[in-house]
Amino acid sequence: MSDQARDAIKELLVTLQVVKLYGLNHSIAAKAIDNTFSILQDYLNQRDELVFGIIGEELAFEKEIFFDLSKHLKQMITYFKDRGIERIAINSSLRREELVRFLGFLVMPKDEIKQDLAESLLSFGIKNISIGRVKGSIAGADKSTGPVVNLDIYQGSLNKLSGSLEGVLNKEAVEGQALRNAVSSIFDNLSTNYQELLKLVTLKRYDAATFVHLLNVSILSMFFSSKLGFTKEIVMDIGLSALLHDMGKLYVSRKIINKPGELNNLEFDQMESHAFLGAKLLMRYVDNIGIMPVVVSFEHHLKYDLSGYPKVPFKRKQHIASSIVSICDVYDALCARRSYKSDYPPDLIYSLMMRGRDSAFDPALLDSFFKIMGVWPLGSIISLSDKRVGVVVATNEDDINLPVVKIISPQGSDEVINLKERKDIKIERYINSMREGKEFLHLV
Repeated sequence: MSDQARDAIKELLVTLQVVKLYGLNHSIAAKAIDNTFSILQDYLNQRDELVFGIIGEELAFEKEIFFDLSKHLKQMITYFKDRGIERIAINSSLRREELVRFLGFLVMPKDEIKQDLAESLLSFGIKNISIGRVKGSIAGADKSTGPVVNLDIYQGSLNKLSGSLEGVLNKEAVEGQALRNAVSSIFDNLSTNYQELLKLVTLKRYDAATFVHLLNVSILSMFFSSKLGFTKEIVMDIGLSALLHDMGKLYVSRKIINKPGELNNLEFDQMESHAFLGAKLLMRYVDNIGIMPVVVSFEHHLKYDLSGYPKVPFKRKQHIASSIVSICDVYDALCARRSYKSDYPPDLIYSLMMRGRDSAFDPALLDSFFKIMGVWPLGSIISLSDKRVGVVVATNEDDINLPVVKIISPQGSDEVINLKERKDIKIERYINSMREGKEFLHLV
């Protein structure tokens, strides 16, 4: 159904462009309207409603984001957003004359629309099309601070990337530009809405699916490398490399990956082989994706002191992209719950990773990572010494143990506390958002 929906959305927006150019009464516009109405009817004969929206700068339908279509229709996306239209729902009872009125309404100068959008449509006799803002924003987001990242951005990116990654795994032809477009979309959302997207990473860690981990590591790697000052092009290369770094693991038996006990020597050898297998697999796609993903796949378990794997016959310095992905990979893995481990609280993760400073991780990079991320990541729910509960909304780079916290319980105060300035209030403990912290999730 998504292909049919894509065609219907495309035809509607193209027809709007035609109407803007020629007017409603031109024969070219009439032909385009007939074609659009026919395609909409074909879709609506099978579904009660066609609902699509604009998330960030992309067209979205259900859980899919149409990156390529959005690229070609960016002008129309801007046109809709300028009028406050982020969501369009078309009912199966739509008549052609309503479609004509709707297109006429859309091409009106926006300063001539004096009423609420919904009221304006009704005044035009349009009952089977509704428009408005995108629903489903993250609960508790502060809309006054700018664009709000919708969960669909994360889920849509995940769905889009899963297909491409499965294509790599199955040794099918992979469109490198499609992967880059997906990474670029994540980067664009990250640069303007990083707080909400990192908050989603915190919450989605509890989904143990491999692709969720890859997306999380990609988001973290791009955020970290952009903060280090790399250009957008390099940041996107690192993000793509992070996305593909564990492809070799998909060749390792699920029984081994999810084994709750200790691995035997043979199983451990098979697990270690994923770095080499991934690099070998990605060599097939160098023309499309470049060489960096191959290097990162091979090196991400090499470790700073070269004590990791694969074993190399000569001393070599781990590529900085591999070092960045390695830090983000371990960080997300420690945060996640697995069959062989529970999820660890943030302060324990910090302690565990700092033990690997100078051995597993580049010390300067590791220090920079926690200076940027803080010990308590955005979205962490914490219990305070004054018996109140808060959520971390910002970090203090000059004191990574003391974040900025918004009080969420008791409800109603919305007080924001900078713990660096309030020495009388301490962090008592971390509240797991998937266990005892579930009652606070809607407030995060």
